[in-house]
Amino acid sequence: MAEYKSKVLIIGSGPAGYTAGIYAARAGLNPVLVSGPQVGGQLTMTTDIENFPGFPEPVSGPQLMENMRLQAQNVGVRIIDDKITEVDFKNRPFVCSSENGNEFRAETVIISTGSSARWLGLESEKKYIGFGVSACATCDGFFYRGKTVAVVGGGNTAAEEAIYLTNFAAKVYLIHRRDSLRADAVMQKRLKENPKIEIIWDSVIDEVLGIEQPLGVTGLKVRNVKTDAVSELVLDGLFIAIGHHPNTDVFKDYIKLDSNGYIITAPDGTATNVEGVFAAGDVQDAKFRQAITSAGSGAMAAMEAEKYLVSQS
Repeated sequence: MAEYKSKVLIIGSGPAGYTAGIYAARAGLNPVLVSGPQVGGQLTMTTDIENFPGFPEPVSGPQLMENMRLQAQNVGVRIIDDKITEVDFKNRPFVCSSENGNEFRAETVIISTGSSARWLGLESEKKYIGFGVSACATCDGFFYRGKTVAVVGGGNTAAEEAIYLTNFAAKVYLIHRRDSLRADAVMQKRLKENPKIEIIWDSVIDEVLGIEQPLGVTGLKVRNVKTDAVSELVLDGLFIAIGHHPNTDVFKDYIKLDSNGYIITAPDGTATNVEGVFAAGDVQDAKFRQAITSAGSGAMAAMEAEKYLVSQS
């Protein structure tokens, strides 16, 4: 067991965490960053990224995250590959304990643990994540220009994803396990009026089909839950839109969360209800969930942490 002391402790290693670390280090705050269970965050499951500024050619998610990690280390961020399992925000310095038995004491904390997509739980789905299976139409829709894709879900998110994908795809199937959608009336009207969208009712996916070389999705086995009839859809991509869950369980006894578990921050900033604790990225953003917006909020959190430390000195 080791003990780490810092002015700024950053929990999480996605775009928000790494950017917070870069800004905090450049401010001379000697931050410590605990990477979490998935080093680099959700972006490490994404293949080509074309919408992150500064890369005229596509960059893979893992490469972008490795670049951010190296940049953070080069400016002085101390990165510990561990997972925070317990926090105590009652007293200062704040104390956080880890899976590996380490203890972290910090004057300020930046939470950037992100959110995780809810998946269907199929082995075949896991195989093709990043290779035809995605949880973000905004991130990956561009790669399906003129192709056929499917969206799974029945709420507003699924409806929005399906409509968005019609900007690129030639055909979009919306697969829903019930005979009615949860999406609001306006969204349902847009779905049904869009000639590119076909809704497949009362159905679930039994298997994602694909090829090995190059690894990619070629279709789905779809089962009607009322008749048990199984059919195959030929398509090029699958988008899972059954929701996200923010990684906030460890903080819920101290930090105010909204009804969906996202951290509530100040309207124009990253401050939480606990003085000295800030939140950045997808852990407090259910709306945009983009690498660039996460990175921006990470910078904001570091600047607010610096300002807070100055006010306490």
